[in-house]
Amino acid sequence: MITITYFVHGTTTDNEKNISSGWFDVELSELGVRQATELKTLIKDKHFDVVFCSDLKRAVHSAKLAFAGTEIIPDKRLRECNYGEYNATPATVVEPMLEKNITKKFPDGESCEDVKARINDFLDYLKKNYDGKSVAIVAHKAPQLALDVLLSGKTWEQAFADDWRKRKAWQAGWEYVVR
Repeated sequence: MITITYFVHGTTTDNEKNISSGWFDVELSELGVRQATELKTLIKDKHFDVVFCSDLKRAVHSAKLAFAGTEIIPDKRLRECNYGEYNATPATVVEPMLEKNITKKFPDGESCEDVKARINDFLDYLKKNYDGKSVAIVAHKAPQLALDVLLSGKTWEQAFADDWRKRKAWQAGWEYVVR
């Protein structure tokens, strides 16, 4: 069994402009830096055997601030959905498309099922290498929703409907168990 605690990266400059970055490699905003720094205090009593993050700089920077002094392993499989031609496009355009692109790929990009396949491959890697461990992940929206589908038994439609972002219900980590 593996315990995963999933953290989302801090607010980015794109987030503040209501832009969906996708694979566009954007920086944390001043607020995002504060959020990641404050997360370190919020999780100070938690122990993680290993910390993984998306290789996009907003996740790497968040992980380095929140888990300073801990080895952090960037992994491309934890990237946000590749919106292809829609990377760095207003969220009002991308977000409705994302919920419809469960099996259909964004032009020159991915579908939600593609993200799920990446995350499933990552989970297989964890099973082979980190059994019995406590794992922290710092990443993005689509990979977290893929975990909801893979580990919580939700459909994509349920995962989107239950997404904490719609309720503005952020918390300091979401727990998942890999068996």
